[in-house]
Amino acid sequence: MSTINISEQNGGYVAAFIGRLDTPAAVKAQQDIAPLLENADKEIVLDCKELEYISSSGLRLFLTLRKEASAKGGKIIIENINDEIKKVFMMTGFFNLFEIR
Repeated sequence: MSTINISEQNGGYVAAFIGRLDTPAAVKAQQDIAPLLENADKEIVLDCKELEYISSSGLRLFLTLRKEASAKGGKIIIENINDEIKKVFMMTGFFNLFEIR
């Protein structure tokens, strides 16, 4: 299961993903990211330092945030992805869709 800790930081938001973002977790996460969608006009950092796994449902969640930020003039930054998740991002083309640090 996955946990998302959202905090306000420097006028934007940081969402720290912990655990596995698989299909069941993504359903709950969809509700958890509501504050991020509401504030998608700001800079939102998705911190994946403690994210162990991401499924297609989890990727869809990131894509939803990106679309909302694009529509509202905000910015999504992904940081601290591990090698496994980096591979998934490379294979799916997500690596080119996001600013990754």
